[in-house]
Amino acid sequence: MPKISPGDQMPNIILPSIDGGEFDISLVKGKRIILTFFRFESCPFCNIRINKITKRWSEFNEDTVMVGIFDANVDKLTKSMKKHNPPFVILADEEYTSFKEYEIQKSIFRVLFAPLRAPMTTLHAILKGYIPKTLSISKMSTIPVDILIDENGNVVRSHYCKDTVDHIPINDLIKFSNGG
Repeated sequence: MPKISPGDQMPNIILPSIDGGEFDISLVKGKRIILTFFRFESCPFCNIRINKITKRWSEFNEDTVMVGIFDANVDKLTKSMKKHNPPFVILADEEYTSFKEYEIQKSIFRVLFAPLRAPMTTLHAILKGYIPKTLSISKMSTIPVDILIDENGNVVRSHYCKDTVDHIPINDLIKFSNGG
């Protein structure tokens, strides 16, 4: 399957959730969905992103479904996410299946570029104690993707990030969740 693009139908994803069950994205069709392919459970930039979204969650429309997918073991991911207590769905793709299926990119160069491009985000992550706990080049080299899906299951925006700190701005996510 090629990259997810505007006009595509919602991806077919069924994965284990940190709440102990299995999540099927097709069951939330009819709601606005924000889907993000993150990296690994201790990724500093992913944790900063989740921290910032969680702090602003009250600004999102209550019918919005946010789904974050990590290249992680569900037990490790569950433990890692306890510090955030995210009010949205967090999934584990330990086999990296959906990442491969939707052509999520890898690039060590782009990973190394991120701290130089966003030193304040890097500093903020370090000060919050978000330190990567993996030495896996495969996990570390993943570049995130943000996807916005409308109530009809159509992709309205896909953002294959330039590096590990590049995402759709949170203000844009909030606007989308509220119908904009």
